[in-house]
Amino acid sequence: MFNELIKISKDTARSFESRLGDIECYINQQANIDCLIEQIGIIPEQIPHDSSEEKLFSKASDIILSRIFRELGLKSSPLSERGDSADVYAESKFHNYSLVADAKAFRLSRTAKNQKDFKITALSYWKKDSDYAILCAPYFQYPKHASQIYQQAIENNVCLLSWEHILFLLKNEIQETEEINLSAIWNFPDIYSQNIIYPNIKKCFLEDFNSYLIKIFLNNNRSIFTSFMTSQINIIKDRSVNEKIYWNNEREKIMRYSREKAIQELINSRKIDEKVRQIIAYVDGLSYAG
Repeated sequence: MFNELIKISKDTARSFESRLGDIECYINQQANIDCLIEQIGIIPEQIPHDSSEEKLFSKASDIILSRIFRELGLKSSPLSERGDSADVYAESKFHNYSLVADAKAFRLSRTAKNQKDFKITALSYWKKDSDYAILCAPYFQYPKHASQIYQQAIENNVCLLSWEHILFLLKNEIQETEEINLSAIWNFPDIYSQNIIYPNIKKCFLEDFNSYLIKIFLNNNRSIFTSFMTSQINIIKDRSVNEKIYWNNEREKIMRYSREKAIQELINSRKIDEKVRQIIAYVDGLSYAG
């Protein structure tokens, strides 16, 4: 199922819009998207950085997140605007609230991340007239220790959700109804802020969030959640095997390069010709009419 998304995104003979349409149809036609949720938080190494394929993968994560909100009982759609806006909009059918959400995925090969990668403050701004803002990122890519993103989440009431949290909710058939109001989840940072002292405001609160979910939905049965998270770790480990194979194959391919081929690849990777063209275009465009 996940490989089909990669196959569509890498079909560069077709337009971006055509591939995006096929991706959206494919995701929405699936009876069960659990397998997609398990994989979408990891960008495949075979997808080139900053490419149309990577942008399509990002859009696929938006579409999946919107589908998830619908599975949870909300009305939802991905937002077509890019740049200065969130990725997804959703609203409650029962409890008169709305939310915006931003979907995130990271490569296993990229370990260094900072607050700008999570865009917490921007999400708060993108909320505009909505009641809640949600960041959905891979659970094990959130900082494990103190980080400014936790302070930003608390101060701006941005819920730090994960693909794993969402999958857990779906697997336990949790859905919003007249009796169940999921804003109790989206509003967690505000609830948490009432019980934390300022010196601890940067503390990682993911375990506190987990305990909160377990208390609400599992009657404090932590073993079910622990077992689930262990299974997700095993899925990531299995996925890492393919990602390592990809780079080992790339190494072997490079080792077979001729000297000329290796030089050209290095020139291309550093975008030297492109940078020279940019300088020429800038200088050619200089004029002064005064």
